[in-house]
Amino acid sequence: MTTRLKVLRAEHDLTQAELAEALGTTQKVISAWETGRVNPRPAMMQKVEDFFHVPKEEIFFTAFNYIK
Repeated sequence: MTTRLKVLRAEHDLTQAELAEALGTTQKVISAWETGRVNPRPAMMQKVEDFFHVPKEEIFFTAFNYIK
C-alpha cells in the first residue's frame, strides 16, 4: 500500500533518510509511517504538515479515520 506520505516524499525527490533528517527523526521511523505500522505523534504530524504544506489529516488519513 502506498501512503500519502510516501507519495509526497517521492514528489519532492527525497529519500527516507533525507526526510528523516529534515524532521529530526530516523529513517526507520519514516519507514514505519510510510508502511502504516505506526502513526506519528501529533507534534510530529504538525512538523510533517509544515514541511510539505499539506494538511496532516490528508497525509495521515488512517490516524484520523476513527471507527464509530
